Amino acid sequence: MRTYLFILLTALVTSCAQPQKQVSKTAILITYANIVDVSNGTIIEKQQIVIDSGKIKRVTNTIENPEGYTTKINAKGKYIIPGLAEMHAHIPQPSTSKERIEEVLFLYLSNGITTIRGMLGHPYHLKLRQRAETGDILSPRIFTSSPSLNGNSVKTKEEVIAKVTAYQKEGYDFLKIHPGITIEVFDQLVKTANEVGIPFSGHVPVDVGIRHAIQSKYASIDHIDGFLEGLVPESENVNPGDNGFFGYNFTPLADESKIDELVQLAKDNNTWIVPTQSLFERWFAPVTADELLKGHEMKYMPASTLQNWKQRKSQYTEENPNFNKEQWQQFNTIRRTLLKKLHDSGHQILLGSDAPQLFNVPGFSIHHEIDGMIAAGLTPLDVLQSGTMNPALFFGKEDTFGQIKEGLDADIVILDANPLENSKALKQVSGVLIRGHWLPKETIDQKLQEIAQNASKN
Repeated sequence: MRTYLFILLTALVTSCAQPQKQVSKTAILITYANIVDVSNGTIIEKQQIVIDSGKIKRVTNTIENPEGYTTKINAKGKYIIPGLAEMHAHIPQPSTSKERIEEVLFLYLSNGITTIRGMLGHPYHLKLRQRAETGDILSPRIFTSSPSLNGNSVKTKEEVIAKVTAYQKEGYDFLKIHPGITIEVFDQLVKTANEVGIPFSGHVPVDVGIRHAIQSKYASIDHIDGFLEGLVPESENVNPGDNGFFGYNFTPLADESKIDELVQLAKDNNTWIVPTQSLFERWFAPVTADELLKGHEMKYMPASTLQNWKQRKSQYTEENPNFNKEQWQQFNTIRRTLLKKLHDSGHQILLGSDAPQLFNVPGFSIHHEIDGMIAAGLTPLDVLQSGTMNPALFFGKEDTFGQIKEGLDADIVILDANPLENSKALKQVSGVLIRGHWLPKETIDQKLQEIAQNASKN
């Protein structure tokens, strides 16, 4: 008996003398997190999330030695979502000052956007992408298009072969297609892109048309471009070039019974859609520039930019003899119907607002886009999936980002309210983790104040 007690006491002393498991000095612990599972719309309550080296290391109910973490974030009563993706972003060109470029990237981050897809590429953006990846610059993860392929930049098959081949070798993530390309040059673009292995996205040139575009396997069609034109019966014998702003001029001719056919065609060809609905409910809409300029986020844009936006909006609406409120309402109703049916056909919608386009301030414009998606009939969960899981699936990066899961990048947004109950909760950002770099609300607000001050001087 004495021998047994001796062995037991020795074991207890030895156990107490064992040092506790060491916690990395760079590790972050989020406590009492209510995690939004974007895959199914459930809330996983009171979770502890361990983050280190930019990765989510553990998601668990309990944690050993919680006092061992030098950085702890109390998320009690808050909600955790994966970082959002802005899938139709614009990164400033290198002629813009270094300070302003960094400010634009921060505006995205301040709204919980941790991934951006730049839609008008430049060689400088390839370097910026690398700097963002290594953490040399505070920025969302960057995917960048090539420079624009359009009716002026590629007029012949030889030109398009040369440029597509070069852009693939230079490392762009995809090709950006703009209007004006002839169908012969477009078909050569598709052939060459398939041969060298680079996807293409963007607009639908009128000479190509929506059906041929979809069948040519666009990775994504942005702005729901070409769809309204595709609803016009051939018997109307219209000139495709008379379509106006994304088909607006053809609105009275649209046969909505053709919508299901186009939606099915997009589904069959796995065509993703980036709606940028906010463009059509703000820039090209019967709301005055003065009203839009009252938005609180406008203070983050230079005065010269705001003046330019005001002038351009007037040219497209007030000064446009073809624009009227009734036709716009029909136009926007058709767009919303297309958006809802495209969504209902499968996981084909990607969150994207086209910022900084007219009255779309980077980061903040995503909330206007979300309002448009909700108005079209999508649910808050649909919206969340379009900005998290869907972009990861689109890029083939499901093992990198898009969910709160062990092993994925620590791109995390902490919200004050439940975004499944009301999508406006996505505006209530308590803090953002960008690959493990913690930006609390106080830091975000201070930086935003500096950006506003700088904008007021320009």
